[in-house]
Amino acid sequence: MTDSAHEKPGAVCIVGGTGALGFGLALRLGRAGVPVTIGSRDKSRAGEAAHRAAEAVPNGTYTGQDNAEAVENSDIVILSVPFRSQSETLTNLKAVLQPDQLLVDATVPLAAAVSGKATRTLGVWQGSAAQQAQEMAPEGVHVVSAFHTVSAALLADLDHDLDEDVLICGDRKADKAKLAALVQTIPGLRPVDCGPLEMARIVEQFTPLIISINVRNKVRAGIKITGL
Repeated sequence: MTDSAHEKPGAVCIVGGTGALGFGLALRLGRAGVPVTIGSRDKSRAGEAAHRAAEAVPNGTYTGQDNAEAVENSDIVILSVPFRSQSETLTNLKAVLQPDQLLVDATVPLAAAVSGKATRTLGVWQGSAAQQAQEMAPEGVHVVSAFHTVSAALLADLDHDLDEDVLICGDRKADKAKLAALVQTIPGLRPVDCGPLEMARIVEQFTPLIISINVRNKVRAGIKITGL
């Protein structure tokens, strides 16, 4: 999935952009020239995060808004919230998510969401957090799954040269290509098409695996697929 020569990605909203993964993505995308809106339930927190991002990346374009405002004006919406907040967040956004928007679900159903271990996952009736997002999203909103294996700490460390793959699952080739174009704006990240959205149930399991690897080896591991 390395031949996505599509138009430059439009505005991106990161719902949960005040969290570790969301903020790291905001820094990298902003540095790549992508306008980023950081969304939060608390507009003041979103504004503070946007200010911090602008200090770290002076050439970036950042805005902080509450989640609903952020989603309304964005072409691509990245959902980067803890699993315990996914359902409530999507319920609150139903009125503002629009047909043909791309919703990128980065949620992982870690057991830590219910005070369990971060190296275990919870069962999701729909099969995966991404499939739950698809079920909850309004008709016409296109859902893809991605960013489950990328280290939030390494994204936020702008002195670190990234060198890993972003595993993308989705039912529409055009949606995956659109996200691939966005991923490719970040140096060192390579998008890999992993098949339909139902494959997210496998990819989401990689997060606790990587957490376990990191704990045991005191590293910040990523994933790279060979042979492509």
